[in-house]
Amino acid sequence: MTKVDLSRFDNAWYRPGPVFKRVLWMLVNAWIFKSDLPYPSALKVALLRLFGARVGQGVVIKPNVNIKYPWFLSVGDFTWIGEGAWIDNLAQVTIGAHACISQGAYLLTGNHDYTSPSFDLMVGPIVITDGAWIGAKSIVLPGTEIASHVVVAAGSVIGGKTEPYSIYRGCPAQWVRQRVIRVAEPSVTQVSQPS
Repeated sequence: MTKVDLSRFDNAWYRPGPVFKRVLWMLVNAWIFKSDLPYPSALKVALLRLFGARVGQGVVIKPNVNIKYPWFLSVGDFTWIGEGAWIDNLAQVTIGAHACISQGAYLLTGNHDYTSPSFDLMVGPIVITDGAWIGAKSIVLPGTEIASHVVVAAGSVIGGKTEPYSIYRGCPAQWVRQRVIRVAEPSVTQVSQPS
């Protein structure tokens, strides 16, 4: 039976960007993003854009967030990224508008081919569409497509494609039920009637 031989591992084909750019980003990521200090989201958004990320308006990025490569990141308007989230984007990660990536969520775009003796690196993009909620401590696997307004329950591990407006839970995450969003009731204000 063939055995794994990690001395044969070679990911020379993978070129995520120039070394100086990666090192500079590692410093910025460590000092600003992975810090427990509450740096303003506006500063973090500006830095992400400076390094090539596409980031919409009103994005909230909490402390202690780890982002591998901002040039492989796109975030839509009014999205929240919670404390301790890890966007391990060796490949493109696209997050839609009004999405929520909760505390400690892990977006994983890299993996290894366990059938290969040299344990080859494999990467796959992640797409999280508008209104989706990735629950705390959940893991999103390479190649996953989270459809519109999907909820991934806390602590779940999800891969593949999902159905819109659905709730998924477990390891591996399974469909639980439809997500129903209540229609907001209009606020009522009293208006004085002329006498």
